[in-house]
Amino acid sequence: MKSDLRIVIDTGVVVSAVLLPRSVPRQAFDLAATRGRLLVSDETIAELDEVLRRRKFDKYVPESRRLELLSALVQEADVIDVVDVVSDCRDPKDNKFLELALSGRASHIVTGDSDLLVLHPFHGITIVRPQSFLADLGVRGPRAERDGPERLS
Repeated sequence: MKSDLRIVIDTGVVVSAVLLPRSVPRQAFDLAATRGRLLVSDETIAELDEVLRRRKFDKYVPESRRLELLSALVQEADVIDVVDVVSDCRDPKDNKFLELALSGRASHIVTGDSDLLVLHPFHGITIVRPQSFLADLGVRGPRAERDGPERLS
């Protein structure tokens, strides 16, 4: 049963989760998907789609697999209609995550972006790095590596 956690994960963390299946960002992503609701918007999906299509990632994961994982994310996540307008972030490109979090009544934003992290807490929304998100939910240190199906599939 999922808790009342409603989580926005920024593009950089999702890309790391897709490319590095045993990484802390992947663990945070999987934990968010298991214990809460992932929130996305049309704008965050579009950015993630554009980034995942970059050829430089082909050496890690084939593009077709990256796009399959994006499709799985969109099917699993709650797609939020963004109604809030925010201009609080010093990097205007990151305002979309704040807007999504407000419109989706998020409890957390998981990011590695210092432009977002400096805003913690934002209107009662916890903004944390993936490692801190894991610690906040009681996961200590990186979990043991294990083989098995990927959570995003």
